[in-house]
Amino acid sequence: MSSAPALAITARSQDARQSDQRLHQRYPISLEFEYRLLSRGRVARLGFGRTLNISTGGVLFEGNDALPVGSTVEIMLSWPFMLEGVCPLKLMLKGRVVRSNSTESAVQTRQHEFRTAGTRASRIPSSSSGVRSLAPGPARRATHRR
Repeated sequence: MSSAPALAITARSQDARQSDQRLHQRYPISLEFEYRLLSRGRVARLGFGRTLNISTGGVLFEGNDALPVGSTVEIMLSWPFMLEGVCPLKLMLKGRVVRSNSTESAVQTRQHEFRTAGTRASRIPSSSSGVRSLAPGPARRATHRR
């Protein structure tokens, strides 16, 4: 039996890997976000969009209109998981627009960080029922009584 078919499959898979020059794996995550297009350190335009995919190196998204290639943009994503199950998070990305057309833009990430968003939910047991409240409320300080 000839090894030619196996060699052809191996060659095709190597060609596919070589043609995809991406350094970071993309994850097909769809999240709504808002962005700020910056010009000379000031906000030039505000907008909204939805991610198509995200990697550690950037984000591809659909937006209202095309963003200028080479411009700086800040993206604020509402992260789908909470810190310790009670505190909403936002993923803040700052980067450069590397590709854009009428519906999609690609941003290469230069900075990213998670920030807390909103108030923490109260986890103090109710005195009457022993049920914990998860309703948002004012920040509370722990007090210790002796």
